[in-house]
Amino acid sequence: MANDLAASMVLAIWLYLVAARGAFWLARERDDGPPLGRGPWPPITAIVPARNEAASIGEAVTSLLRQDYAGSLAVIVVDDESSDATAQVARDAATALGATRRLTVLSGRALPSGWTGKLWAQHQGVELAEAAPQPPAYLLFTDADIVYDADAVRRLAGRAASGGYVLSSLMAKLRCVSPAERMFVPAFIFFFQMLYPFAFANNPRRATAAAAGGCMLVRRDALRAAGGMAAIRGALIDDCALAKALKAHGPIWIGLTERVRSIRAYPAVGDIRRMVSRTAYAQLRYSPLLLAATVLGLAVTYLAPLALAVFAGGLARLLGIAAWLLMATAFQPTLLFYGVSWVWGLALPAIAAAYMAFTVDSAYQHARGRGGMWKGRAQAGLDGKVSDSP
Repeated sequence: MANDLAASMVLAIWLYLVAARGAFWLARERDDGPPLGRGPWPPITAIVPARNEAASIGEAVTSLLRQDYAGSLAVIVVDDESSDATAQVARDAATALGATRRLTVLSGRALPSGWTGKLWAQHQGVELAEAAPQPPAYLLFTDADIVYDADAVRRLAGRAASGGYVLSSLMAKLRCVSPAERMFVPAFIFFFQMLYPFAFANNPRRATAAAAGGCMLVRRDALRAAGGMAAIRGALIDDCALAKALKAHGPIWIGLTERVRSIRAYPAVGDIRRMVSRTAYAQLRYSPLLLAATVLGLAVTYLAPLALAVFAGGLARLLGIAAWLLMATAFQPTLLFYGVSWVWGLALPAIAAAYMAFTVDSAYQHARGRGGMWKGRAQAGLDGKVSDSP
């Protein structure tokens, strides 16, 4: 009887997730369809924070400078105290295209206390853009590993103008080539959409706010009204923090895309672990209680269906199998989007168990004073505040 009750609860969780979370699992919020807007095209400045990104910054800058965009499009690369050739590679990319006038490489100042490295770099880029004789109407916050199809910025700007959005964001399609990437990347997108259903974020009447930090087109006047980057200066999950701040000033939009891609490689499971561990505990507000609740929630939602299907009997087993199949079915649109076999849907309990371990590791790294580690810089101290440790 107890097993039947537990199995009923587990199935109810998945019925709720599938039916009442904005149909997140369908992955249908995308930038597909005909382009929106016919101009005039507002001036845009892309701001690219870069710390030791020589391997990817050239391709990222090239894709921005090659945009088929009728308006003004300038690029600011903020070199965040890199120890490699990041700045020179960016300049070389612009020189090769004969576009040196449209690129500015700014040497970033030392990280002050209270700021994360990325937000401090972005803040400096915003300062420079606003100091221009003719400041841009929009700022495109993008990362040093993100590359754009030639029409991506035009389509994004058209959507922003036609919808009156203060923030338009595209979830860059992550690299999904190595075995580790194929196992974990689609699940990362699936979990993100479950946590922040795009349909809810895109609904002005709902409080949910989400953005993908690799590609965020922001109306400059709205950013200023929200307090600028200083308003979120200590946020490790900076994209969603920015979305929340901006949604108070107008509608926002986020969707999946094939036109904007990340070229950053995660060849091994350890690379995925470090990527997740960097911010997972920050998502839980550095709370041991929330960590325990999250581990329990993941176990009930993802591991219990498999356990019931294998070890229970009678009705409990049937309900466990139903929950497991419902989970695997909900995962299919995301797997299809990434071109990964449907069989991975059945492996979602094991994948979720690994993410559970990554989350616990995030808390462990935080306790060691290595929270938010990125490019040799620990950005979250033992009290959850940002550290300026080298």
